Amino acid sequence: MKRLLITGAAGGLGHVMRGRLAHLADTLRLSDIADLGEAAPNEELVPCDLGDKAAVEALVAGCDGIVHFGGKSVEGPWSVISNANIDGVFNLYEAARKHGMPRIVFASSNHAIGFYKQDQRIDNTALPRPDGLYGVSKVFGEALASAYHDKFGQETAIVRIGSSFPEPRDHRMLSTWLSYDDFVRLIERIFDVPKLGCPILYGVSDNATTFWDNSGVAWLGWQPQDSSEPFRAKIDGSRPKPAADAPEVVYQGGTFCADTIHED
Repeated sequence: MKRLLITGAAGGLGHVMRGRLAHLADTLRLSDIADLGEAAPNEELVPCDLGDKAAVEALVAGCDGIVHFGGKSVEGPWSVISNANIDGVFNLYEAARKHGMPRIVFASSNHAIGFYKQDQRIDNTALPRPDGLYGVSKVFGEALASAYHDKFGQETAIVRIGSSFPEPRDHRMLSTWLSYDDFVRLIERIFDVPKLGCPILYGVSDNATTFWDNSGVAWLGWQPQDSSEPFRAKIDGSRPKPAADAPEVVYQGGTFCADTIHED
């Protein structure tokens, strides 16, 4: 690619992928409302509020691909979530439609399906069961991506990310963990396949235990290589196991399922 846009580039995953995806394009265009620091030689820094339609159109212009991490990444009040995750996603897709429909990696979340029980194994045909306003906003993004694909042919990989950190942090993450290396491999495949469409897939490594089945998108050719299993003894030894009826044991979305609605 000539130019790859990464939104939310100052956030946790955005900051990591800023360095790890540089090989995919001649230029990385990085955007956030937070401080992006200094630009590397192959970077363009473009501050942008996703709720600003005109700014988003200018941001997307000239880009060959988009990795969309931007927006509110945890539960919060509706006014914040709706600006970034509802209006912002609409603005992004409208901008993409007007500027050649660059392929998009949409960072959805396991919280779009958080109220499924952990003893259920679900695939990419599972209907949404969001566990809060943040999850609802991700369901909206998934639906918008689907509509723009069916109506205009806009290609998007909808990635329901599990827990992407250097290592799993608790017992639930032994099932939901996605290593950074496996995530990079996934994004590489998304931009490499000749025809993408608009698949839903789960961002999860090759863990010994997991709730999610990616066999329906095996055609993508992504084969995660890492596993949370080497961290199991560390977590067992450092953290008490939660009670059997605790939300982080019962539900795929964990404690988000027990969170309240945040009023403005």
